This record gives sequence, structure tokens and C-alpha cells, in this order.
Amino acid sequence: MKKNLQKSGLLLLAMCASITSLSAQGNGVSAIEKANAEIQSYVEPMTQLFYVVCAVIGLIGAIKVYGKWSAGSSDTTRTAASWFGACVFAVVAVTAIRAFFIG
Repeated sequence: MKKNLQKSGLLLLAMCASITSLSAQGNGVSAIEKANAEIQSYVEPMTQLFYVVCAVIGLIGAIKVYGKWSAGSSDTTRTAASWFGACVFAVVAVTAIRAFFIG
């Protein structure tokens, strides 16, 4: 009889603990959903800002390449390729990060 009472008490304690954890999970889920919505509201403006930064970097690169080309530098093609590669990487990285947060 004493063993059955102890088992019943442990079962009741376990049930109370699981009910408490289930109600706490509901609060956690709503907080995560709220944080997710807030982050998604920042994604579009930040994406546009980073595209503008990429455009400015591209213009700076174009001016540097033009300066080397006008001066007759021998490494103009290498400089142009590195700036072009950097701009392509930046645009692809911004697009991938946007897809990660939106998708």
C-alpha cells in the first residue's frame, strides 16, 4: 500500500511538472514568434541599405580601375577583376542573407 501511494505521488508530481512546462512552452513560442516578426520587419530596409552600400563600393572600384587604366598601369585587369568579384560577392551575400531570413 505504501509503495502504491509513493508511486501515485510521484506520478502526480510528474504530471504537475509536465503541465507547468507545457504552459511555459506556450510563452516561449509566442516570444520567439514575436522576435521572428520583428526581425523580418528589419530585413527589407537593411537589404536596401546594403544594396546601396554595394553600389557605392562598385562606383569606388570603377573610379580606381579608371584611374589605373588612364595611368597605363599593367595590373588594371587584375584590379578590375578583384573589384568586380567583390561587388558580385557582396550582392550575392546580401541576397542569400535576405532569403535566409525571409524564406
